[in-house]
Amino acid sequence: MAPTSRQRSSAPLQVLLFLNGWYSATYFVLEALIFVYKGSKGNLCQRKVLLSISLALTGPAAVMAVYYLLLQTYALRLEAILSAILLLFYAAEVLLGVLALFSFSRYRQPFVPRGTNTLSSEVWR
Repeated sequence: MAPTSRQRSSAPLQVLLFLNGWYSATYFVLEALIFVYKGSKGNLCQRKVLLSISLALTGPAAVMAVYYLLLQTYALRLEAILSAILLLFYAAEVLLGVLALFSFSRYRQPFVPRGTNTLSSEVWR
């Protein structure tokens, strides 16, 4: 007689695992792009508020990197290495961001009314 045990599987679970893989990859790519966007906008515009928001959002991201580095139950060595590198980047970002914030605070831009082209007003003075 053949054994009567059957392999049981869950089709909905398999579909969710498949979709979760795609969602995780998309989420990672979008978060990386948003991270670059908010850092570059705060720095290039020399706006203290945007740079402060960028630095404030670095905190929760660093907490998650620490979680993946130290508190995750099952972690691969590669994840630990990637999290450590990420924390180094976060530390450098915070240090350079604070220095840039101090630099922006010390330098006062001259007042230019809205709708005035700063380049043309500089040339024709």
